[in-house]
Amino acid sequence: VQLQASGGGLVQAGGSLRLSCAASGRTFTYYGMGWFRQAPGKEREFVASITWSGGSAYYADLVQGRFTISRDNANNTVYLQMNSLKPEDTAVYYCAAGTFYAGSSGKFEYEYAYWGQGTQVTVSS
Repeated sequence: VQLQASGGGLVQAGGSLRLSCAASGRTFTYYGMGWFRQAPGKEREFVASITWSGGSAYYADLVQGRFTISRDNANNTVYLQMNSLKPEDTAVYYCAAGTFYAGSSGKFEYEYAYWGQGTQVTVSS
């Protein structure tokens, strides 16, 4: 699976952005999808994930209630709608694809076999 993330940019605090991740290659619907982010000087961290059917979604506590993950299996795309952005949301955002086994929520990097190149999100105060 090849993943191409887009939609990042510069936004003021309180604003919104929608990230997209387009997938190609292997059948998109086989995979759970996730978004991770990495801020300068910090480790990459989980943001949100969604199961292959879109029936379940999981969020990091820091973004719960502000971010929404969704997917369009017909168009092989996963989205991350980010509202009420804060300066601390500034990071490179990565999308990833993996197989979520029973009981898995996709919160860990080892659950993902495929990664996109990242898109920069900068939130100014």
